[in-house]
Amino acid sequence: MNFSSKLIEDAVNAFASLPGIGKKTALRLVLHLAGQQPEVVEQFAETIANMRRNIRECERCHNLSDGRLCTICADNRRNQAIICVVEGIRDVMAIEDTGQYRGLYHVLGGVISPIEGIGPTELNVDSLIQRAQEEQVQEVIMAISPTIEGETTIFYISKKLRGLGVNISTIARGISFGGELEYADELTLGRSIVARVPYRGGEE
Repeated sequence: MNFSSKLIEDAVNAFASLPGIGKKTALRLVLHLAGQQPEVVEQFAETIANMRRNIRECERCHNLSDGRLCTICADNRRNQAIICVVEGIRDVMAIEDTGQYRGLYHVLGGVISPIEGIGPTELNVDSLIQRAQEEQVQEVIMAISPTIEGETTIFYISKKLRGLGVNISTIARGISFGGELEYADELTLGRSIVARVPYRGGEE
């Protein structure tokens, strides 16, 4: 791809560094911005910069938040007795889009994967156990992708939760084994949450 402007080339390369954005799409976005009024582009850039400067992690569930608590944790209308454990923030968004769940969340930040050097200490497991101990939690839903790593993570957490008087359940297997939660369609994911089943893997 040949450029008549180094400024355009640099901007295209910047957009193309984003996930899912190829060079042609990046060029289309850059040419669109180049045709806008300077103040429009400056506002766009400032919005992105402001997001990065001020976005933070919810102190309770580790979701992205504008303040100390995310809007979900701060909503007293949510069922405070249920925590849905997910791998990442996009999983929270996927479940929220189903409209089938009104409890709280806990974002682990990944799954246990020894091959990639990710152990329990690299995840937000301890804070989940602390919530189960200190909050009036009745049920923990393991909404983790049904992969080998996901099953290992569920098993580990269920062992840590044993004896705390918390019911542990997993999403129903409308999600195929090996699939990832964020790519499931809303109807299937919603039904999987509603039709969740008790988890027995941590029992001896």
